Amino acid sequence: MVDNPFLGSWRFVSFIYEDQDGNITHPFGEDASGYIMYGADGYMQVALMTANRPRFESERFRNGPTEHKAAAFDGYLSYAGPYTIGEDTVTHHVEVAWFPNMVGEDNVRAYKFDGNRLRLSVPPRIVEGVEITGHLVWEKV
Repeated sequence: MVDNPFLGSWRFVSFIYEDQDGNITHPFGEDASGYIMYGADGYMQVALMTANRPRFESERFRNGPTEHKAAAFDGYLSYAGPYTIGEDTVTHHVEVAWFPNMVGEDNVRAYKFDGNRLRLSVPPRIVEGVEITGHLVWEKV
């Protein structure tokens, strides 16, 4: 992949959902953190989490209480797999994911570069009866 502007590691800046009326929400909170990485080998991975997730009392994640497991799951997003670049989209071909239903999906994202920032936009979809569009901003590390 020669002249691939995606290559490298990108630190999370923001993630918003915008509805058809222009209302904005932050699904992972305004203080979320994460990274997305694109390799020259054609594979990518992303990890995003909410701030202040409760720590488990146990050092083993499998031994944590159900409510801590639920909070950890709800406050985290991660997946990986190959990626392909189109004229104005990048497609993440999900092979592994924290959410089992994502495995095998193609996550198509419109992209825009602005200096050292990358904006990925999720196509509009209906969530709880409201059409929303997601926008994630990443900054080159």
